[in-house]
Amino acid sequence: MTEALLALLPAWGPWLLGITTFLSCLAIPVPSSIMMIAAGAFAASGDLSLPSLMAAAYGGAVLGDQLGFFLGRHAAQLVPGRLLTGAGGKRAALVAKAREKLQESGGIAVFFTRWLFSALGPWINFAAGASGFGHGRFTVAGVAGEAVWVTVYVGLGMAFGANLEAATELATDALGFLAAGTVALALGWWLYQAARAR
Repeated sequence: MTEALLALLPAWGPWLLGITTFLSCLAIPVPSSIMMIAAGAFAASGDLSLPSLMAAAYGGAVLGDQLGFFLGRHAAQLVPGRLLTGAGGKRAALVAKAREKLQESGGIAVFFTRWLFSALGPWINFAAGASGFGHGRFTVAGVAGEAVWVTVYVGLGMAFGANLEAATELATDALGFLAAGTVALALGWWLYQAARAR
């Protein structure tokens, strides 16, 4: 599928890129990151317009996030209210705790799952909507995170346009390193807080 989409990119450019990022934010498995890198390469060679590619990728991602959020909000109406509020047993208490954590640090989670932990992004969209997370907070964190995602990947394509494979590898390695570092820092902070509490 990736090769077919890449072959269509020169002809369909921004439209295809916008649709790809939109679908990826709804947990549909499309190669959005590779498409953005390839689009950056086409922009660097002058075959496609950089502003229209950036706008399409960014717009598709933001719209996908918003649809995912509202799908989660609508699905929450199908779940018994006592489950979401924490009444009704151990499982409901865990759901309430997760909701509380999303309310406390949800903006940070939304921001980082747009680009650093992007595989979790669509699920955070649904969870944020279902948990009653504030739409304004979600939107602010989401649009900031998507700006980073689009800029990094299209920028990599522009910088390494001659070698798509090297650009993809670099993006994967760099984001993997950043993700591992972030997890290590978070665990360290958690251990420090747990030790202090005792």
